[in-house]
Amino acid sequence: MRKLYLMIIVCTIITLSCSTTYVNDEQRLTYLDQLPPLLDRELFFDDAEVDGARLSPDGKSIIFRQKYNGVMNIWVKSIDEPFEKARPMTADSRPVHGFFWSRDSRLILYVQDQGGDENYNLYAVNPAHEPDPDTGVPAPKIITEYQGVQTRILSVPRKDHEHIVIGINERDPSLHDAYRVNLNTGERELVFENTHNITGWTFDDYGKLRFVSKQTPDGGSEILKVKDDELEQVYQVAFGERAWISRFCKDNELVYMVTNKGDDVDLTRLVIFDPETGQKELVEKDPEGEADFGGAIFSEISHELLATTYVGDKERIYFHNQQFREDYEKIRGQIPEGDIHFRSRSDDEDTWLIVVSRDIDPGSVYVFDRNSQKVTLLYRSRPDLPSEHLAHMVPIRYSSKDGLSIPAYLTLPKGPEPKNLALVVLPHGGPWVRDTWGYDPQVQFLANRGYAVLQPNFRGSSGFGKSFLNAGNKEWGTGYMQHDITAGVKYLIDKGVADPQRVGIYGTSYGGFAALSGLAFTPDLYSAGISNVGPSNIITLIESVPPYWLPAIKSFHLRVGDPDNPEDRARLEEQSPLFSADQIKAPLLVVQGANDPRVIQRESDQIVDVLREKDRQVYYLVAPDEGHGFTVRENRLAFFVKMERFFSQHLGGRYQKDVALDIEQRLEKISVYPE
Repeated sequence: MRKLYLMIIVCTIITLSCSTTYVNDEQRLTYLDQLPPLLDRELFFDDAEVDGARLSPDGKSIIFRQKYNGVMNIWVKSIDEPFEKARPMTADSRPVHGFFWSRDSRLILYVQDQGGDENYNLYAVNPAHEPDPDTGVPAPKIITEYQGVQTRILSVPRKDHEHIVIGINERDPSLHDAYRVNLNTGERELVFENTHNITGWTFDDYGKLRFVSKQTPDGGSEILKVKDDELEQVYQVAFGERAWISRFCKDNELVYMVTNKGDDVDLTRLVIFDPETGQKELVEKDPEGEADFGGAIFSEISHELLATTYVGDKERIYFHNQQFREDYEKIRGQIPEGDIHFRSRSDDEDTWLIVVSRDIDPGSVYVFDRNSQKVTLLYRSRPDLPSEHLAHMVPIRYSSKDGLSIPAYLTLPKGPEPKNLALVVLPHGGPWVRDTWGYDPQVQFLANRGYAVLQPNFRGSSGFGKSFLNAGNKEWGTGYMQHDITAGVKYLIDKGVADPQRVGIYGTSYGGFAALSGLAFTPDLYSAGISNVGPSNIITLIESVPPYWLPAIKSFHLRVGDPDNPEDRARLEEQSPLFSADQIKAPLLVVQGANDPRVIQRESDQIVDVLREKDRQVYYLVAPDEGHGFTVRENRLAFFVKMERFFSQHLGGRYQKDVALDIEQRLEKISVYPE
């Protein structure tokens, strides 16, 4: 056995020496000795000791994730117990992500898919039950048990503790029908057979379906009232506008709605809407006129609006209730610097679970007792990560090629003077989301390795109004969405911050597409690129979307393009990096999950095949047990080992040489070499 173990080590060393060329002294960045200590990659990307805590509605217990049998599973403890007294509730071989309490605090509900395919099933476990001797956890009740069918949670009624409402696309893969499920018996009752292409659902506190929403033929959307199995339109917005119901008012008739309908309206705002008359009353829009409506905090007892939030460069909070303001200030006075987020509250609203985080702190979870006005630390998410060695994230603005102001975040490595730094551009996924200020493990990891990191909120990003969002329509690849990223790089080069010979680009999903586009359409700008589950051909991306995206495909066609339209198809081909792969000359790392339902493996295979045929330098990782991004610990760590080696080789930053044997073996297993 010892001889076999030594052979494995020798083979691993031989493989490394053959497949990886590390940066030599001439290529190393000159300022590496000015950086803070090299931090272990596992401090950033290993499973947390504890995460995801949720307070039970009765305020007595907490569920959270922690390792069980080496995998992040659900645990439970009473609120006053130490974590050492906690008990495991699940024993899955794949990390459990989606979990919550039933309204009566009796059951823990969770969803799980297979290998990242996003076909979730629903399970319930009772913490009062004795553990199974074979697994060490209580046997779960299987509420749905399907293959190739997706279960969605549609409603967890506040005033019906026996039922929840779920959506299942068993009848038609493209449409979810709504079912009321009895959590005690597992019996299901059809609430609404979705023959209307419904994509949104609004239930009241009693679990009654009151409104649905769907896309209109022109790509807009409409909200419809459900009455005696009939649908009646109560609100409609055109393509490029947005509207959704946030919650019911106290009378259970009027609703809070978020909308940006109207030619004279750009930012979404909160209104009270009367579905009977169609009248709207403005509650609030961003007082600084900077950002879309961010969110609201309500009392579940009185239904009173307590506070609203907006996310500009950073998050801002506005108080609508004096008692809540006083509670907030009591919390603020007892915790470290950072943004405060309210994760969950007990039904009597006397116990709150809050999260505090900032750019150099991944966050800690606290318990606030309103009666005593005391804040108590529950746990730190990554207690061993030394914040004093992390780098600050700073909001910046720069002009794109047509003069549009682009919001972005810049993180400079701590220590060196901000001149001639190696730069990694990190465009976000989506693309109709945005980056925000705060802790990002990838950003901090790259900064610790010696790179400045630019996160551009290019046009097409959400949160900055519909004009900015819609300015990204059909602007992928060779369009202005990519131009905005390019402009950010040139801005930092012109400022002397970035070394033009040491610029890399890395992104996930749409960000992966942007990385491929950067290498294909601006080949002289980048020295290296990484595409993580990034599409390479927009045409095949659209043609292979999951069936449950089809009810909203019209908006996708309007925002990106319709492959069945000859004019659009020609443009989509021109905008797709696959068809300009011969222009790619920088080294490329491609990363893919084999079970990804959004960006299927073909998207990565096809560009890797083309580049290898052209003898380009391309590395390829494919994890057989992952979907849209890596969640399994060993896969995740293996990817970041490869990332830091790759960027060190081509941009000159530093890397951690020691790697655990199991991670090195996993990296070898998921590496796809040329035949």
